[in-house]
Amino acid sequence: MRRLLILLAAMVAAALSAAPAFAAKRVALVIGNNDYRNVPKLQKAVNDARSIGDALKSLGFSVMVAENQTRQAFSQSLLAFDSTIEKGDTAFFFFAGHGFEIAGQNFLLPTDVPAATEGQEELVRDSAILADRIVTRLQMRGARTSILVFDACRNNPFERAGTRAVAGSGGLAPMTTLPEGVFSIFSAGPRQTALDRLSNNDTDPNSVFTRAFIKELQEPSLNLVQVAQRTRRTVSEMAETVKHRQVPVYFDQMVDDVFLNGVALKQADARPAEPLQQVAALPPVNVPQLPPANDAVNAPIASFSRHNGGWTVMFSIADPTLGISWRMGEGGNFRETGFMDTLDPRTRKRMPNPAIQLDADAAATTIYLRYVDANGEMQGPFPIRFDPEAALVRDQRKILDMTAGSWLAFGGYNTPLMYYTHLMSYRCAIREARVGIDSAVPDKLLKFPPCDLRDPIATPSDAETYIKIPASTKFVSVELTFRDGSISETKSFRRSGNR
Repeated sequence: MRRLLILLAAMVAAALSAAPAFAAKRVALVIGNNDYRNVPKLQKAVNDARSIGDALKSLGFSVMVAENQTRQAFSQSLLAFDSTIEKGDTAFFFFAGHGFEIAGQNFLLPTDVPAATEGQEELVRDSAILADRIVTRLQMRGARTSILVFDACRNNPFERAGTRAVAGSGGLAPMTTLPEGVFSIFSAGPRQTALDRLSNNDTDPNSVFTRAFIKELQEPSLNLVQVAQRTRRTVSEMAETVKHRQVPVYFDQMVDDVFLNGVALKQADARPAEPLQQVAALPPVNVPQLPPANDAVNAPIASFSRHNGGWTVMFSIADPTLGISWRMGEGGNFRETGFMDTLDPRTRKRMPNPAIQLDADAAATTIYLRYVDANGEMQGPFPIRFDPEAALVRDQRKILDMTAGSWLAFGGYNTPLMYYTHLMSYRCAIREARVGIDSAVPDKLLKFPPCDLRDPIATPSDAETYIKIPASTKFVSVELTFRDGSISETKSFRRSGNR
C-alpha cells in the first residue's frame, strides 16, 4: 500500500509539473504612435491601439497597450512583451503609426525617428524597429500562434517640400516568407496607402482599416483567414467610395484554423461524439459529432482542383487504408469513395479511391472524412474545410507558379502582338499584372475581366488577350500581384526576332 501511495504521489507531482506546458494563454502588445517629433503627426493611431486593446481583452487576451513610443520605450515594451510569452501561447502584436519600407524590409517608426533625407537610409534603419525581428522574437519565445497586424501603410513620412526624400516607400513590403504558425495582415497592399478617414466629415475615432478589422475580429465562428478576407472586402469597398484604392493583404502560415472568438468552440464542445464505426460503409448519422483535433498526427490533407466539370478533391492519407468514406456538412450519410483497379503494396488489397468529385457550384462547407486503417479500425472523422473561392485561388496560384514560362507569348505579323492568354485563364488568382516593354520595371497594367467563379477558366468573348507592341521590342518583363498580396519575381520574356 505504501509503495502504491508513493507511486500515486509521484504521478500527481509529474502531472502538476507538466501543467504549464498545456496552460497556453493569449497575450498581446498593442502600440499606437501619434506624436511624431520630426515627421508628420498622426490623428488616430493611439485611438486605434486603444480600440484594438479593448477588443482583444473581450476575447480573453492579456493586453499591454503602449502609446507614443520612442525608440527606447518601444524596445522596453517589446522586452516586457517577451517576458509574458511562454511556449504554446498565442501572441498578438498590433502597430498603428508610420511604417517605412527600405530594400524590401519593413520598419516601424518610433516617435523620435529623425527627419532623414536622401542617402540617409541607414539613419532610419538604426532608429526604427525591424518588423521581421518581431516575428523572430515571438518564434524564439515558443509562441504556437503569432498574429501581427500593421496599420502602418501610410504616405512616405520623410517627404518634405524642397528636399529629396530618403529612398524607400511609405507602403510596406509583403511578408511572403513567414515561418510556420505566423499570420500577418497589412492595412493596405503593396504600393498603396491606408486611409485615416474617408473625408473631413468622417468623425469615426478609428482609421478605415481598424474600424473594419475590429468588427470582424469580434464576429463568432470566424477563423483568421475569414476575418482577413471580410476586412479586406469592407475596407476596399469603403475606400472606393472616395475613389481611393486600399486593399488589405494577409499572409497565412498557420497549420490549423485559428478562431479568436471562442463562441463557436464552446458550442462545438457541447456536441456528443459519435460512436466509433468499424466498417467503411457507415450508417446514417443523425447526431453531430465533435471534430477531432486538427493537429492529429494521422489527419488527412486535401487538395482541391477546379476543372470545367467542377471540383476534384484529392485526399492524402499517411496510413495504409482499407476504405475511405466522406460526407458534406454536419448531417447525412457517409459515402464510400470506391476502389481503384490496383493493389496497395502495403496492404495487398485493392487501393481505395483517394479522390471525390464536387459540382462546380458546390457551396462552402466542411467535408468530413473517415478511413479504415490496416488493422480494420475506423479513424476519424476528420474535418476538412472547403471554401470554393479560396480553393480556386490556391489552385490557380499553384498552376501559375508551375507554368511561369508560359505567362506571355508573342505573335502577329504586320502588327507585333504580345499575348497574355495564359494569365487570363488563371486571372482569379491575380489581383493585378504589370508588364514593361523593353524595361526591367513593369509599369503597364494589363486588363482582366472579373473572375467568374462559375466558369473561372473561360475567357469572355469581348475580353482582350493581347496588346500591341513596337516592332523593335526585344523583351517584355512581367510582375504579378496575387490575391493574397504577395508579388511574383519579375519574369523576363525575350522576343526572338522581329516580325
